[in-house]
Amino acid sequence: MELRSNIIETRKLDFSFHPGLPILKDINLQVPAGSIYGFLGPNGAGKTTTLRLLLGLIKQEQSSIQIFGQDFWPNRIAVLKRIGSLIEQPSLYGHLTGRENLEVFRLSYGCDKSRISEVLAIVGLQLAAGKKAKEYSLGMKQRLAIAIALLHQPDLLILDEPTNGLDPNGIIEIRDLLRKLNQEKGITILISSHLLPEVEKIVTHLGIINQGQLIFQGTLPELQQFKTAALTLAAEVDDPLKATALVEGSFTVIPTNGQLHISIQNKEQVAEIARIWEQNQINIYQLTLLKSDLEDLFMQIINN
Repeated sequence: MELRSNIIETRKLDFSFHPGLPILKDINLQVPAGSIYGFLGPNGAGKTTTLRLLLGLIKQEQSSIQIFGQDFWPNRIAVLKRIGSLIEQPSLYGHLTGRENLEVFRLSYGCDKSRISEVLAIVGLQLAAGKKAKEYSLGMKQRLAIAIALLHQPDLLILDEPTNGLDPNGIIEIRDLLRKLNQEKGITILISSHLLPEVEKIVTHLGIINQGQLIFQGTLPELQQFKTAALTLAAEVDDPLKATALVEGSFTVIPTNGQLHISIQNKEQVAEIARIWEQNQINIYQLTLLKSDLEDLFMQIINN
């Protein structure tokens, strides 16, 4: 892999399926070499469309997309030979075993036969290699799909919502696998997701997209600094609906696990909120100031 600062760069990337209805607007993506880059945003924000453009699944030859330092469309075949991808659901043959699925794709990639055992070991499916894919759990199917993407030893993995629909154990398995691929194999990974707490545990860099626009890009510490003045007040009260109605005109209130999470700018606003509630006969059981996690920051940014 070249020692480049960015594996992926887009400049002023726009896209629309219909004139006057833009899906993407001025996307300037920068994915550093060796990073795990989390591409975050709510459903419908433009994440999958962006990834499809990067892989040439949507044709727009005028787009300014560079991958491995090369303009994408003039060098499409050479670039794609160095990328492994999983977009939406895994494409597997259910009647074939895990090993047989890998053999089908190995032949199309032209890889050495020994590569099948290598990728099975990487994703931890050696013992299930002889089992039919239709009998795999969803997490196993995701790991097999990633094994297929790894057959040709790519320098870059592009994964669209790889933990979507998985149970907690499946999410942990995929998270540990991606970390291993990045740290031990040196693979740069671009992963889209809306599962913000999970992404926070693995990524080195972040891009946040909302309504087709990239509204933040940088490292996780930089995101924390981006909203350094913002605080979150966690409140437990006897009447959450009434309490919310009393303050939501001045504050952003998000119900979370039986609490109200309220974005504030300073500690003085804690006293202001408490005073409003007390004056309106709201019983306050607990008030706690929280450090903003990724999900809080995400909501603060997209609600601006």
